[in-house]
Amino acid sequence: MRFQNTIEIDAPVERVWALTSDVESWPAVTPTMTKVDRLDNGPFRATSTARVKQPGQRAKVWTVTAFDPDHSFTWEARLLGTQMTASHTVAANGSGASNTLVLDVTGPGSGLVGRLVGRQISKALATENASFKRAAEA
Repeated sequence: MRFQNTIEIDAPVERVWALTSDVESWPAVTPTMTKVDRLDNGPFRATSTARVKQPGQRAKVWTVTAFDPDHSFTWEARLLGTQMTASHTVAANGSGASNTLVLDVTGPGSGLVGRLVGRQISKALATENASFKRAAEA
């Protein structure tokens, strides 16, 4: 199952990318994150890992599997027989930026996850993107 949300942000792409790639600051930016702890040192990059706690969920460890500096990253986590792949993409759009969040849920339990919490996932992506918009435009 795929969930996606795109929003236009009236802020430089560099500002939006700075917010996006500073995952440890996400709890201060969006209510969709309770705590994010990097499990590695150095710049955020491919192979980086973080323990992410979201409201009403157990913490999950996410591992960055693809990283395009100043543009996008993809990370993955496993949950109850599913593989979750989330991508965060920032693109220049005139004088602002387009921010796209995607969550793909695959594996034997993906249909059940989609039916049980699909609306919550869609709402969380929209909330997260709106939060990044507010923070970047402030």
